[in-house]
Formats: sequence, structure tokens, C-alpha cells
Amino acid sequence: MRYTIYVLLISLMMGACTTHQEVVDVAPDKQNIQQPEKEQVLKRKVAIARFSNETQYAKGIFYDKENDPIGKQALDILSSKLASTNKFILLEREDMDKIVKELEIAGKEGYNNVGADFLIIGSVTEFGRKTKGDVDVFSRSKTQTVQAGVNIRLVDVSTGQIIYSEEAKGLAETTNKTTMGMGERTGYDATLSDKAISAAISKLVENIVNNCMDKPWKSYFLSYEDGDILISGGESQGIDVGDTFRVVKKGKRVENPQTGMMMELPGETVGRVKVEYTGGATPQNEFSKVSFIEGGINQDNLQNYYIKELPK
Repeated sequence: MRYTIYVLLISLMMGACTTHQEVVDVAPDKQNIQQPEKEQVLKRKVAIARFSNETQYAKGIFYDKENDPIGKQALDILSSKLASTNKFILLEREDMDKIVKELEIAGKEGYNNVGADFLIIGSVTEFGRKTKGDVDVFSRSKTQTVQAGVNIRLVDVSTGQIIYSEEAKGLAETTNKTTMGMGERTGYDATLSDKAISAAISKLVENIVNNCMDKPWKSYFLSYEDGDILISGGESQGIDVGDTFRVVKKGKRVENPQTGMMMELPGETVGRVKVEYTGGATPQNEFSKVSFIEGGINQDNLQNYYIKELPK
């Protein structure tokens, strides 16, 4: 009887302390919901000119510079990270070293023939691996550590100038421990190389993106015949039918007496165009058909003009 009373009292106390929550689904008012406007992102064309290994790591007697594993790791990681931002068209390039040498010549004409807006020149400047072991009475541990240093230079193809340069370091390590012979023993961890290089490159990617996107998007005239005007770039770059851009006449090229390099003076806006059609199968051969809604250009000197995105 007494047990029954205790149970009853406990049940009443629990019931008194219980909080009842009622969930009410409220249907959203569709008329009051404003869909955010889709931000247009005009993708920049980027080519990774080279990624070299400037360290002595893995440079034995049979070392092949053209197939350096460290350099290829860094190039693949950077390409993957830039592609994931969805703000670039990455162009595959062969023999880019030859192009880079041309870009280093101050005042060289024809930069736009490379096809990219920006070139990235990278190098692994530091790479080291070490293993440390600790042995106690009942346990032992082993720590593998890899540290990598990566340097990046970003070149504006239209001017040949380096607009961004920075070096970053990344660290990756793994530790395993056994106690009285129990536990997993790990051997050589080859994945640490990727992780250390990836950690270093991750510190640079945001700055690469910001420096590229801070520069206005540009395009160039391809042809102007029988009233049909074609410019480079299409759908994959973010160009849509109805988009409008301004047309700029290039400024005069002069030699900067301080640096000895050729530089282009500010250009003059001479009109605006509207996109009527986009075509092409790949980023390399895409084009857009446009028409002038303001101003005009000299059809015989298309190379003296370029198309530029409107200021936001």
C-alpha cells in the first residue's frame, strides 16, 4: 500500500514538472517572400603557367624536372581549389614556360594572344619530412610531420605585371601510439605531402580570388561584318542574353621612365553594347553576338577597343 502511494506521488510530481510544447506550422506568405536577385559572376580565365619544385626533396640521380611529383601535386591541388570557387575558367596550357618568358619582357605587345586574363606561376619553396618516436616503459608513439612552403605569383596578362605575390606554409602530421604492444602501428604516410601542400595553398586561394575579381572583367572584339558584331566569351563565362557592357577605346601606350616598362594610359568609354546571342562549344571558342545601344567604334581597328563590365 505504502509503495503504491510513493509511486502515485512521484507520478504526480513528474506530471507537474512536464512542459508541454505545441509546434504550429505556419504557412509562409508567398506574396511577401522576395527571392534574392541572382548575382552575376563574370568568370575570369586563368592559366597556371607552371608549378615548380625549388626544393631538393626527391631530386635523386634519376630526377625528371618535367615529371616532378611535388610540383604536380601542388598544381593539381591549386587547380581543384580554384575550380571549386566557380569563379574561374581554368585553361590547360602546354609549354607555358615559353609564354611566361615572353610576358617578362617589358613592353611586349600581344599579351591577349595567350587567351587567359591571368597567369599563375607557383613554386614549392620548402618541403621537409621528419619522424619522431617516443618510447616509455609500457608504450611507444611515432609522429610523422611534413611542412611545405608554397609561393604564388599572379600575373595580369593584359599588362604583364605581377599584381600579387605571397608565400605561405602548411603543416600536416599524424601520430600513432601503442600500449603494451596493443594498438595500430602505421608505416610511411604518403598522404601527408598532399595535406601539407594543400594547407599552404588554402591560405593563398582567397587572396588569389580577390585579386582576380577586383580587376574588371574584359572581353575583345572578334569581328564586325555586315552589322554582325562578335565578342569573345559566352555562356560558361557568365554572359547572358540581355547583358550590357561598355566599350572602351584603349589608351595610349607609353614607357614608364621609373620602371622602363610599357604601360597603357586610361581608356575612353565610347559606347555600350547589348548581348543578343551566345554560342560556341568550349570556353576557348565561345563568342557572343552584340549590338550597340550607345555610341560606336571604327570597324577597321577592332584591336583598339575592348569590352568591359559596367561598374556595380
